[in-house]
Amino acid sequence: MTSSIPALKPATLRRRPELDALAARAVEHHRAAPCAVVAAAFLRDGQWHVGEGAHGAQMPGGATADTDTVFDLASVTKPFTAVTLARVLRHGLISRETQLGVLVREAQGTPSGHIPIELLLAHRAGLEGHRPLYAPLEHGREVDRYAALVECATARRPDCTGDPGPEGFAPLYSDLGYLLLGTAMARASGVVLDALVEREVIAPLGLTAGSARQWRARCAHFHERVAPTEVVPWRGGLVHAVVHDENAFALGGQGVCGHAGMFGTARDVAVFGAALLDVLSGRGKDWLEPADLQPLIRVRPGGTLRAGFDGKSEVGSSAGTRCSMAAFGHLGFTGTSLWIDPEQSVAVCMLSNRVHPTRNNDAIKAARPDVHDGLFAWAREQPVAPR
Repeated sequence: MTSSIPALKPATLRRRPELDALAARAVEHHRAAPCAVVAAAFLRDGQWHVGEGAHGAQMPGGATADTDTVFDLASVTKPFTAVTLARVLRHGLISRETQLGVLVREAQGTPSGHIPIELLLAHRAGLEGHRPLYAPLEHGREVDRYAALVECATARRPDCTGDPGPEGFAPLYSDLGYLLLGTAMARASGVVLDALVEREVIAPLGLTAGSARQWRARCAHFHERVAPTEVVPWRGGLVHAVVHDENAFALGGQGVCGHAGMFGTARDVAVFGAALLDVLSGRGKDWLEPADLQPLIRVRPGGTLRAGFDGKSEVGSSAGTRCSMAAFGHLGFTGTSLWIDPEQSVAVCMLSNRVHPTRNNDAIKAARPDVHDGLFAWAREQPVAPR
């Protein structure tokens, strides 16, 4: 493992007023969230450059969001999980064909016991999307982790019977599958998942992203830097500096589950996207080879879902209209997003806390394509790194 990748030491760009305006568009025009931070990474003359912008109130007390504001990444955790798996596979600890039950004893004897981890990665294991595994917490009881994992592995959809084919069952986005996948990865490696992600992805790329536990350990001001999410009475009120996703909270606590639990800055997410573009172009060989990443982003039958990423739909994509059909990315429930376009060598992200104070706000659906369009357009207009 290398300590850093030279091609991913981006020129330091100061906060850009035109990107502040894009973040403000999400907050003020669309009313999508109390605050938003945006970033775009683009390649010029073999060097990555990153532009950032921010707008809005970060904290309930009215502190202003800035480019160092930390957000709950929600399901943007999944790309980090998938790329961590690519590194684990590269080490030869497991293979894509390894069956879940070999790694997770709770899956043995369930419909998922013989499912290869490749199909969990690609949302094609036949599992339901979600179950409220956290429900005992609402009534003051502890969650039985063993029973919860058994429930995940048993949650086969009624239309998915028998053994899956090579491409698996019909795709259905499943947090349950990624929860199982994260558990399998941790057990295969012998370290907890947030430490595994840090070892294989965060440290090599020089990022600051991590679990709430890791942020607390290294940042005395984490509570002040992280944007609040939802007000949830059964969780004691405002969910702040702990993961918003209820199942990740119940089963991962201050750590990371395969489907959620990462916290990071917009710069973290944009540089992560740039790293994947470096891999695809052959510049990141010390970390991953193109062949390691291709299984995660290849087009698969039955829909746009890939393996840790989504592809761009032909109509109405959240990615917007300014990126190519080769773009891939992911969204997060808290109001986060990442889109990566290999044809333009651009990665863009928008992080927000659209669930504050309540998740009953879907203005993010209009804000995302609008802001992503602005970010892709801005990146294309930069002939050299702006100063």
